[in-house]
Amino acid sequence: MVEHEIIQSRQNTKIKLWRKLLTAKGRKQQGHFLIEGTHLVEEALKYAQRFVELLVTPEYLESSEWSLLAKYLPVNLRPVLVAADVLKSLSATETHQGVIAVLDLPKKIESWQPNGSKYLLLDSVQDPGNLGTMIRTADAAGFDGVLLGQGTVDVYNDKVLRATQGSIWHLEVISISLDKAYDALKAVAIPIYATALHQTAIEYQSITETSKAAIVMGNEGAGVAQKWIELADQAIYIPMPGQAESLNVAVAAGILMFKFAS
Repeated sequence: MVEHEIIQSRQNTKIKLWRKLLTAKGRKQQGHFLIEGTHLVEEALKYAQRFVELLVTPEYLESSEWSLLAKYLPVNLRPVLVAADVLKSLSATETHQGVIAVLDLPKKIESWQPNGSKYLLLDSVQDPGNLGTMIRTADAAGFDGVLLGQGTVDVYNDKVLRATQGSIWHLEVISISLDKAYDALKAVAIPIYATALHQTAIEYQSITETSKAAIVMGNEGAGVAQKWIELADQAIYIPMPGQAESLNVAVAAGILMFKFAS
């Protein structure tokens, strides 16, 4: 069932409040975040994310995309009609698809223990596209989770969410101190591999035991901090026979994760 009253003003109190969710500060203050587009909303519905509101335009209700989403709607979720130009004010894309959802941020995890055997750890990855791509690739490679260390871009940034293509709900993605992550992983004997151009680093192809792994990727410019390299079980690198000095961090993460893919 759709509410019949249409929100037609950008100055509507709810619209002004939701617009603040386009910023990390607003998301933190309200405990909510925005997703947009049929695919992301569909994935969120399929994986039982906590919806606050589902906003659709009148035109969207006439589309085949709405028919696709409608079959996943829980009975207590009543979509709200919003004029197209008003919905645009909540969109981070050039052309919105006519559907935006407000979701609850997941509850903060006080303590974490690995339930799986393969994890990607990120040290200050700052580009939203890189983060989203790495989450999507971790999902594709069968990894159990992505752990976001200090200095990593907000995972609920719109560009990150769009780059994940919904994979953010397919595996564990949490923000955590890398100190705590290292301790938890070592407690269950999951080897930690930090990427480095370092004298003690070994070629990643030489690793023979691939059933368990935690791979640490670093900042786009600075790489993995020396502290995390020293605390890892082994530093590893990707040989590059060409002339490029380095690989994009998301590309490098993909190569390494598929080394350990099931």
